[in-house]
Amino acid sequence: MKTILSLDELENSSNKTLYFTFDEKIEGIDCVTPIHADLCAKSLGDFVQVSGNVKGKVLLECDLCLEKFEYDLDYELDELFSKGSLLGDYDESGQEFEIKDGQFVTDLNGENEIDIYDLLYQSVILSFPNKKVCGINCKGREYISQEEDITDPRLEIFNNLQINPKK
Repeated sequence: MKTILSLDELENSSNKTLYFTFDEKIEGIDCVTPIHADLCAKSLGDFVQVSGNVKGKVLLECDLCLEKFEYDLDYELDELFSKGSLLGDYDESGQEFEIKDGQFVTDLNGENEIDIYDLLYQSVILSFPNKKVCGINCKGREYISQEEDITDPRLEIFNNLQINPKK
C-alpha cells in the first residue's frame, strides 16, 4: 500500500499541519518487523516539512563475514520539500537561496503530492551504516574450513603461470 500526502489536504488542514502513522513492511528492504513512523507534515509557505521518528528492525548482511544480522532502526526524519521549482522561482526573482550544511530540499516540480512510502524507503536505506558489521567480535571469513573450496574456477589459469625475470 502506498501512502500519499496530498498538498491540497495539507493546505486545508487545521494550522496547515497533518499527523499520520506509517506501520508496514517496505518492499525491497528485508524487514524483520514493520517500519513504524510517527510523522508530522507542515506547510511552510513555499515549502513542506515532513518530520518524525522512524523505528523498525531490518536484516542486513555483514560486510566482513557475509552473515545476516538484525539491525535496529531508530532515527529522526526531517525532510524539506519545495512546492515550486527551486531554480525557476529563485532565478527569475534574482533572490538567492542558500542550502546550509546537512540540509537537503527536494523539489516537487509542481507535483501536488508527496509519496510517503518512497520517502521512508529512501530514508531507511540512507540510515544504514556505511560499514555493516554484525558485531564487534566479528572475525570475518576466518571461520571457513580448509576443506571448503572458495577458489573461483575462473582463476585456475593463474595456477600454472610462470614469470621469467628479465636478464
